[in-house]
Amino acid sequence: MINLMYLVLTALLALNVSAEVMNAFFSLDKGLKNTNGIVDNTNDQILMNINKQADAYKNEQNEKFRQAAIEADKITKEFSTYVSGVWQQVFDAAGGPSSKDPSKPKREKDKDVTTRLLVLGPDGQPDKAIGPQLEQKIRETREKLLALVDNDSSIAKSIPLAVEEEWKLSKDKNSWSDWKFRQMPVAAVFPLLTKIQADAKASATTVLNHLFKKVSGEEIKFDAFEPVISAPKGYIIQGEKYMADVFLSAYSTSASGNTRISVNGSNLSVKDGKGTYEVTGNRLGENKFNVKIDVTNPLNNKVTTYQKEFSFEVGERSVAISADKMNVFYIGVDNPISVSAAGVSSNELSVSITGGNGKLEKLSGTTNSWNVKVDKPTDDCKINVSAGSLKSSKTFRVKRIPDPVAKLGNKPDGEMGNGEFKVQRGLIAALENFDFDARCEIQSFNVVKVAKRSDPVTVENTGGTFKESAINLVQSAKPGDTYYFESVKARCPGDSAGRKINSLVFRIK
Repeated sequence: MINLMYLVLTALLALNVSAEVMNAFFSLDKGLKNTNGIVDNTNDQILMNINKQADAYKNEQNEKFRQAAIEADKITKEFSTYVSGVWQQVFDAAGGPSSKDPSKPKREKDKDVTTRLLVLGPDGQPDKAIGPQLEQKIRETREKLLALVDNDSSIAKSIPLAVEEEWKLSKDKNSWSDWKFRQMPVAAVFPLLTKIQADAKASATTVLNHLFKKVSGEEIKFDAFEPVISAPKGYIIQGEKYMADVFLSAYSTSASGNTRISVNGSNLSVKDGKGTYEVTGNRLGENKFNVKIDVTNPLNNKVTTYQKEFSFEVGERSVAISADKMNVFYIGVDNPISVSAAGVSSNELSVSITGGNGKLEKLSGTTNSWNVKVDKPTDDCKINVSAGSLKSSKTFRVKRIPDPVAKLGNKPDGEMGNGEFKVQRGLIAALENFDFDARCEIQSFNVVKVAKRSDPVTVENTGGTFKESAINLVQSAKPGDTYYFESVKARCPGDSAGRKINSLVFRIK
């Protein structure tokens, strides 16, 4: 008797658990339907934004995206309607509404109904079963949605609507519908069908978001923008034209039809958000002009105005010619000059030289620098510059390199110790206060020794270094002797012959 009561209690407990599970299936189905409603609202909002943007920025590409979005919405709703029909067929086949709860069928636990309707088909005709038809619908709907986004692989990975392939791993299942629905209670099939609807709606959300990104932003945002000009130059020569592009910084070219630009009250032709302002510069000095830009937001037709004043400078043509070191050209050395002309490119300048038998050489790696070489003294050497109608010149003097100063031991004359005097090697010719890179050489000189109570002794020397006779004379020096270096000649760059320079006198200590 006790054993029999235990068996009855166990059976009752099993029935209670089964009822709770059934209720859980219905609760899950209800929750999925509520979620589907939220997703529907989201998809409707995205589609509305796509339409709004396509209407605001009308072009062929945006219209293509709009039509794709409309088609995605249509495909998804048709599929969802089909799945709802399958849900209703299962509900009706399970006896229709229960008298206790019309939202549930009479035979909610029935497994034969789902197996026959979805897997085996009525009267054992599998070709009429709903399961394989549902599988085909899922595949077709997925393909249609992906076709709207050009079968983008990244979108394909994000679309949840698909036929699971796990059934192929099962040894006793021969199809997806067999794996999905065979011997499944009616109550359990409902959330499965609603989940398939949810996957379709979520897939539509993915496609719609992708299409929405393809069109322009949801609205035009202007944040601290101001008019900007782009001009080839802000300084022009009298008689030339001033030209500048006037546009709104970071402006979207798709909204160019909603932009109006005016300068000093006159409207400009606008293309790609830019207008070109052109005026002839006749008035010397600063010339100001006012820019006004009106932008109409195509989404709400609100007009925003931006204004700013700009200016440009008008000047006269002028030429600057300058010697980089001094206003004299020296024979025998490089004389660098710079030439520039206001309002004229250096490539347009023509530079020439007359007088002094001069020659010009353009310095490599520079745009306005030349090197001048001359070999004939004159007061009328001219650098001539021309560029079209512009002509100018500047006169320079041409001179020989100034006389160097003859020195012994870096001294031009004076007293020198006996030991210091005897170690000297000869005379040098020093160019003092001369900015050019030049070197003069001693050509010849005479050395005269005057000792106390002795006749003067003279020797001739060629070159700057002491030769043997001069060395012997220098080595014989004693304190109190006087040495004269006379008839000193030096030769500098550009000299055709040696020049006579200063004499030196040293008293030996």
